[in-house]
Amino acid sequence: MARLNVDKQIKHFVKEHITKQEKLDEKEKMSPMMQALKAVHSVATAGESVSEEDLKKQRTGMDLFSKLVTLPVNTSSKSVKVKDINCEWTVSDTCHDKKHVIMYCHGGGYTCGSINYARVIASKLALHTGLSVFSFEYRLSPENPYPAAVDDAVTVWNYLMQLGYGARDVVIVGDSAGGNLALLVCQKLKANERLMPGAMVLMSPWTDMTMSGDSYEECKEIDPILTAEYIKACRGAYAGSNVDFALPQYSPLYGEFDDYPPTFVQVGSNEILKSDSERLVEALKEADVMADIEIYEDSWHVFQQMPLRKSWKAMNSIGEFIYKVI
Repeated sequence: MARLNVDKQIKHFVKEHITKQEKLDEKEKMSPMMQALKAVHSVATAGESVSEEDLKKQRTGMDLFSKLVTLPVNTSSKSVKVKDINCEWTVSDTCHDKKHVIMYCHGGGYTCGSINYARVIASKLALHTGLSVFSFEYRLSPENPYPAAVDDAVTVWNYLMQLGYGARDVVIVGDSAGGNLALLVCQKLKANERLMPGAMVLMSPWTDMTMSGDSYEECKEIDPILTAEYIKACRGAYAGSNVDFALPQYSPLYGEFDDYPPTFVQVGSNEILKSDSERLVEALKEADVMADIEIYEDSWHVFQQMPLRKSWKAMNSIGEFIYKVI
């Protein structure tokens, strides 16, 4: 009965949103897929607030999403604790490269996300790369604002080093806020004159908390997932309201990229965060870092999570990049 009610809600939101879309200029209309996705997303989340009640709903919704999405076959996971951090190994049962490892930083605006949510992308990474994937559950905002998540990520990095992996044996991967976190790990390593990862892969990374990119305006009517209001709420919960969001510890786009690892970025054409990806790749190339970007047409924020042909293509492309550079 509960499932029927959700289906009715989804149909209602789809119909309502399509009606709104018809009022937009032809150029700004979303495709039917984008319309449906926006409707489903509005049912699954609690909107743009980061109040205690709404965050609880958002976090529950993300965990529910992880249960509804079918995980790839031939992968398995094992839980482990690193100090007080919940972590998980995910491996492919059919092909396994034991020399290299992926350190995966999940997304969620620094306010949501868990090991359960991370398992969706982690399983795909393991399947398409043959590498072990190490995911972790960093502390979330606003209960644990900056730099808690960064500290947890560095702790996990140190753990992998203690296991005997060399820095160059690690591929650091992040999506959304996890992409921000992956960049900040590299930032910390560089500041402490430590070796960088062998490669970095970012999916729809959040690189600019100043929200100054052109896509925030150009894509605001066609992004089915993110809004400027939601991003403002998340950055405030994470960093506070009286900070300079242009500082590199919040917006790694404005950092120094000399000696960063080869980097591969994927982003959807419909994202308000598209400029965050494009400008990052430009900055990396200006610093003589090997960097490339794939922009997927008619695609949304971290579309790689979904069981679609384009998602398979994107994950396969990630696997090809990793094996080209490690």
